[in-house]
Amino acid sequence: MLKLPLSAAAIFTAAFLAFPLRADDPKPEEKKDAAEKKDDKKDDKTKEQKPKDSKGSVTIAGTEIKYAAKTGTLPLLKDDGATRADVFYVYYARTGEDGKPLATADTKRPIIFCFNGGPGSSAVWLHFGGLGPKKIALPPDGVTPEVLGKISDNANSILDVADLVFIDPVGTGASRPAKGEKGEQFWGVDEDVESVGDFIRLFATREQRWMSPKFLCGESYGGIRGAGLCEYLQDKHGMFLNGFIVVSGLLNFQTLQPDTANDLPFLTFLPTQTASAAFHGKLAPELSSNLEKTLAEVRTFAFGEYATALLKGRAISAAERRRIAEKVARFTGLTPEFVEEHELRISPTAFRKALLKKEGKIIGRFDARVVAEDGDRSDPRPEFDPSHAFIAGPFSAAANAYVRGTLGYETDQPYRILAGLPWNYKNFANRYASMEPRLANAMKENPNLRVLVCQGLRDLAVPPDAMRFSLEHMPIPDSLRKNITIATFDSGHMMYLLDKDAAKLRADIVGWLK
Repeated sequence: MLKLPLSAAAIFTAAFLAFPLRADDPKPEEKKDAAEKKDDKKDDKTKEQKPKDSKGSVTIAGTEIKYAAKTGTLPLLKDDGATRADVFYVYYARTGEDGKPLATADTKRPIIFCFNGGPGSSAVWLHFGGLGPKKIALPPDGVTPEVLGKISDNANSILDVADLVFIDPVGTGASRPAKGEKGEQFWGVDEDVESVGDFIRLFATREQRWMSPKFLCGESYGGIRGAGLCEYLQDKHGMFLNGFIVVSGLLNFQTLQPDTANDLPFLTFLPTQTASAAFHGKLAPELSSNLEKTLAEVRTFAFGEYATALLKGRAISAAERRRIAEKVARFTGLTPEFVEEHELRISPTAFRKALLKKEGKIIGRFDARVVAEDGDRSDPRPEFDPSHAFIAGPFSAAANAYVRGTLGYETDQPYRILAGLPWNYKNFANRYASMEPRLANAMKENPNLRVLVCQGLRDLAVPPDAMRFSLEHMPIPDSLRKNITIATFDSGHMMYLLDKDAAKLRADIVGWLK
């Protein structure tokens, strides 16, 4: 229990002596408890843990980059000042010879707010895989399984050119709803955009970064979140961004989720299946020898002849059906019979199971280059995703060890790398969740907003052509299309796990920022 200040104690004593108690008067102890509860409530609004400060260095492009790291939580506040949630973050700011952040004197120093997707993912993947000053040292091929990975310097970090903030949305990582607050108020498309946006606003205010060039970097579902943030930050807080980096992201779930009235995903996945088949040596030599040319041919087929055939449904003739099946088989390394059995529609799940079936192997979802033994050949679906399973352990161990050990942030709550959150799409009832209109609105109102899209050719979770389709259909004037840049990588969803792709990712982002 809190001790009352002397002045409060004196007031209570004087009141007790001056007035006799009636039967319906509260006892002095009850008055004291009420006052203490009121003080407790006041403290709940203001009590906040200070972030942990640390320092480090990393060598990038032959230069030692010194930085200050700040690790902690920021509160999401209600209108009355009470805390709704505590959002965990790690902030890296490059420092000068005097030990002070460069941004203190250089208002042109960019800052990038980074988050992963899920929904339900922490920022650990971009943090320790892609952009942060430290990374998990995994085999350079990005496909070999590991239990643990040493935490080492990340020579491909972009901290030399921009300060970085890694954000764990509420319910992920070390971010939690406040005591008595329900997590569901944060776990929805718009609720998530609002909560992350409010964090960014408060962070920019406290760290005095309003005058800095500001960027977002979102991976996977982070494309949905980031596109929503571009509009939300402008409309709600008057914060206009300089750019948005999309890593293996999407804008519209219609490009990924097929149903009887939506064949679009079969078109967007086909080029990725072709690239994956080429990697595993399942295409004819004339197709695999010039993959760029082949993928252009596949896209023409997918959004032309193939799309027309699928639109016909069961009305397609037997001859056309067979002809389309043979072409799909040629581009995927599967048999025409398999394609026909699947009604000409090859889902990524079916493809992952079938491509190396003769060899008794399955391939990865996040990265189709990754293979594993097929433990149950009778199951029509892969038992698991080796491209996730092979890296989950090292990333989890690194996050837990580094946050507490190196960064000095201590909590006994589990650090949730991935959390299964009950996500709601209530504002998109009876339609696919899509952020194409919001990103378009943000770009039209802010014609200086640029977008960099980074895509992995072997990504069977979010294929590159899903984003390409969204960008091509986004309602913006032609004059703004020059603001969109697309960069392609040889690996998959987390292209930074392949050493050569990690170097290219750094080069592409640094060049784009400049």
